[in-house]
Amino acid sequence: MKTRLIAALLALGLAAPVHAQDAILNVSYDIARELFQQINPAFAAEWKAQTGRDVTIDQSHAGSSKQARAILEGLPADVVTFNQVTDIDVLAKGGLVDADWRKAFPNQASPYYSLPAFLVRKDNPKGIKDWDDLARDDVQVIFPNPKTSGNARYTYLAAYEYGLQKFGGDAEQTQAFVKKIFANVPVFETGGRGATTTFAEKEIGDVLITFEAETGGIAAQYADKGFVRVTPSRSILAEFPVAVVEENAKKKGTEDVSKAYLNFLYSPAGQEILAQNFNRVHDAGVLARHAFPDVTLATVEDAFGGWDKVTAEHFAEGGILDTIFVNQ
Repeated sequence: MKTRLIAALLALGLAAPVHAQDAILNVSYDIARELFQQINPAFAAEWKAQTGRDVTIDQSHAGSSKQARAILEGLPADVVTFNQVTDIDVLAKGGLVDADWRKAFPNQASPYYSLPAFLVRKDNPKGIKDWDDLARDDVQVIFPNPKTSGNARYTYLAAYEYGLQKFGGDAEQTQAFVKKIFANVPVFETGGRGATTTFAEKEIGDVLITFEAETGGIAAQYADKGFVRVTPSRSILAEFPVAVVEENAKKKGTEDVSKAYLNFLYSPAGQEILAQNFNRVHDAGVLARHAFPDVTLATVEDAFGGWDKVTAEHFAEGGILDTIFVNQ
């Protein structure tokens, strides 16, 4: 009788406590793999302590814009941690993310930020210090394709904003300046990780342009090569927006854990991990423990009139970026 009762309970899943398990997919930008490999276990430990549940966080990494398209085509992301707000806007327009996603988390849903900066060869043999040097005939520049990489779009915007300042707002001279930098790129990879491989492992190019946070990580990873980090005099503020992919999370029943995961990025523990990986953070206490070089940062809003305008004027088909890419 007892045996039959246990068998019946097992069949109903009631004989023993079920091991509680959550699982989410974080779809992120190309060069964030190692960062979230550190974030994930820290969050999992906190989630376990708070809820008694285990959580598995799977990762997907590629160019931010490419990732957005993949989600629209069915990649079942629970959360996105991107490097460009327009890529989340694309998901909002597609009905997968709430239209007011910027209000769901602090700092317009951007838990950390960075800026385009430079990484050069040991001892900086070409003497590269600022954007002007990237337009020289003797300098090869490495960064990914702005058509597929949010990282590279920030590079494009930073170079363009520098040109506007240099030439007193003259668009024609600015575009010629940026076009010269593009002409110095021997190969456009699709994402930041490919560009890093080209520079660090294939040893192509004199300078890699990527997020400041990434320059720190690459310099540490390839310490034997003696790469030198260079912060330009001015750059563009690069926000790293996050959002719950509500459409998917509702279907999968992962809304709570997805929101908690993104909220963790704002916690002191999350902010510390971000700062240790050379990201600039909003927590004043954490920021005070980490030294970052001074730099003049322009915003997309101030320099270009906001993302909607810059997308229409620069990144839309036939826009300014396309004219600069001609003959590249």
